[in-house]
Amino acid sequence: MGETVRVNNLPEGMADDAHASWPPRELIDSFPGNFPHDFEWRPGETIEVDGEEAQTRARLFRDVLGRYASGVTVVTTMAGGQPTGMTCQSFTSVSLDPPLVAFLPTGQSRAFAAIRRAGTFCVNFLSDGQADLSNQFASSRDDKFDGVEWTATAGTGSPLLARIVGHVDCTVHAVHEAGDHFLVIGKVVDLAVGDADDPLLYYRGAYRT
Repeated sequence: MGETVRVNNLPEGMADDAHASWPPRELIDSFPGNFPHDFEWRPGETIEVDGEEAQTRARLFRDVLGRYASGVTVVTTMAGGQPTGMTCQSFTSVSLDPPLVAFLPTGQSRAFAAIRRAGTFCVNFLSDGQADLSNQFASSRDDKFDGVEWTATAGTGSPLLARIVGHVDCTVHAVHEAGDHFLVIGKVVDLAVGDADDPLLYYRGAYRT
C-alpha cells in the first residue's frame, strides 16, 4: 500500500539483484505470512506468481521480511514411536504466567500434523555450527533424524538435540488458524540452557552468527 513502482516493476529503492537475498525454498515454508490472495506457497511445488503486479508485491514481501533477523529452531515430537521434526524460524515467547511460547508452521506441514496428534513438542534453539542440521530438518526427506544425536526430554519425551543453545519442552496449549499457517501455542513444562554459547541466525537469505 502506498508503494512506488518503477517502469521495470521494482519498488522504489530496491536493487535489481534483490532476489539474491531471498530465503531458500525450504525456509520460506517456515515463515508466517499474509500473502496476497493470488499468491501462495505450497511445499514441494514450483512457485508461480501470475501478473506483474502480483510479482512486485511478492518480491517486496520477501525482500522486507528477509531483513528481519531471526533465530533458527528445530521443533520436534514423537509420532508412532518415531522422532519427527521441522525447521522453524517463526518462534516467539508469549507469556510468563503461565509460561507460554508459540510457533507458526504451514498448514501442509507433516511434522506439524504429528505434533498436533501427539499434543507435545520440544523447540530446540540451534547453535552457530548447526546450519547443516537446519537444512536437513527443512527438507522433505523422511529420514530427517538420520545421523542426528538426540535424547528424549524428561517432560514430554520429545527429541532433544545435542549441542544446542537451549530448549523449551511443551504441551500443545492451543492451535489457531492464521491464513495459510497455524499459530501453535505451547505451555512450557520444562526448559534449560544448552551447552553451546552462540546461536544460529538467519538474515537476508543467509545464515549468520
